[in-house]
Amino acid sequence: MADAQIRDFEKRVRQIDRRHNKLARGYVHLVERDGLLVPEEASFKSRGFPLRAILFVLIGFILFKGIIVSQVGLSSYSARLESLAEGGVIEQAGAWLMQIDPFTRVVAEFIASLF
Repeated sequence: MADAQIRDFEKRVRQIDRRHNKLARGYVHLVERDGLLVPEEASFKSRGFPLRAILFVLIGFILFKGIIVSQVGLSSYSARLESLAEGGVIEQAGAWLMQIDPFTRVVAEFIASLF
């Protein structure tokens, strides 16, 4: 009989600890119908890999390159990239990042057709 009571007590203590740990990460007060404030666990989005943010940065970078290519011109842009590729390590990395890829070419042609 005493073992059953101890197990039941330990189970209740574990539940209380688990709930306390969840609420320690953040909570909001919800008002019940009778006016009682009940703390509920705040829902947070998962803190996984920020794939959407990386995708937005990549799309923005391609749009940026496309705008530059459409405004400067393809031949002038290529000449500037060649001179940049002859520089130091950082300039070569910049030339590699700024090279014209198919997506950039499509964006540049689309922007050029608008103007």
